[in-house]
Amino acid sequence: MINNVVLVGRLTKDPDLRYTASGSAVATFNLAVNRNFTNANGNREADFINCVIWRKPAETMANYAKKGTLLGVTGRIQTRNYENQQGTRIYVTEVVCENFQLLESRSSSDNSPQNQNTGVSNQFEGNCSSDGNNTLKSQNNSRNDLPDLEYKNDPFSGTGSTIDISDGDLPF
Repeated sequence: MINNVVLVGRLTKDPDLRYTASGSAVATFNLAVNRNFTNANGNREADFINCVIWRKPAETMANYAKKGTLLGVTGRIQTRNYENQQGTRIYVTEVVCENFQLLESRSSSDNSPQNQNTGVSNQFEGNCSSDGNNTLKSQNNSRNDLPDLEYKNDPFSGTGSTIDISDGDLPF
């Protein structure tokens, strides 16, 4: 039997982290996943999928993901049922996530003026170091500090030195 789910979508609200009586962390969240087609009005609809994640990944998600975060999740579909206080049987279908991945950097999802103006993040310029609070700070280095990687003797350009290889040296 196969029961695998792979989803990419955005969180509709911050994950709800709770702990069971035995101390296991569990986070529930809703993922908005766009459909691959548009409706009759030309608008793209989305499905809102209930998800749950357990233990250390649940704590990690609660610490790093927030409303609007683009996530990739893998897991399985699970159905369960319970009886509510009125005596009605309630059926729940949800994705039990085994793994998740943050799919965009924190700076690209923030509403900072720098990202709104250019749409491009500067995070890869220069070296990065941790400040001890799990955030990275960029150290501004000029591009002159980078090594010169230009290849000056291109044997195929006709301007550099030529390669002397006989037909017997070729492997084909």
